[in-house]
Amino acid sequence: MTIYIALLRGINVSGHNMIKMSELKSMFQALGFGRVQTYINSGNVLFESEEGAETLQLRIENEIKLVFGLSISVILRTDKELERIIERCPFAPGSLTEGESIHLTLLKEAPSQEEIDRLPDVNYENDEYYMEDREIYILYRKSLLDSKLPKKFQKLVPQTARNWKTIIKLGTMVEAMKAH
Repeated sequence: MTIYIALLRGINVSGHNMIKMSELKSMFQALGFGRVQTYINSGNVLFESEEGAETLQLRIENEIKLVFGLSISVILRTDKELERIIERCPFAPGSLTEGESIHLTLLKEAPSQEEIDRLPDVNYENDEYYMEDREIYILYRKSLLDSKLPKKFQKLVPQTARNWKTIIKLGTMVEAMKAH
């Protein structure tokens, strides 16, 4: 059995695409997945399955459409992928100063070099980013809301973003699942 983390894009944001986590958990259980857990309202679901990621992704997206009537992109990572993501963070979470934050944008698939070359130039001042495979690590020096950096990547879709604290919490939850 593989532990998967499903990250749903754009649910429960400003009153749009509302899905209760208890209902989402029930839906995942009804699909036959094991040890289903959710974390906060932004659509993070941990579960176990023997199926491959592509099949799972389609099944989950189709079921969300059927059960909730919403077309939601689902980004999947395995426990091993999440572990690698955490290990490879190019920024030092322990050395952030006040106002700084790390966010992770997770892409459904790695962009081609052509797509990367077409990304717009934006003035993102002191913010930094590092792109690797299907992840974009972003260090915001001030506020995500004030940064122009998200505009650089908005055409790389489907994608979803999480703050680093959420990524670390999901990693902790995965480790607890492995231990039992």
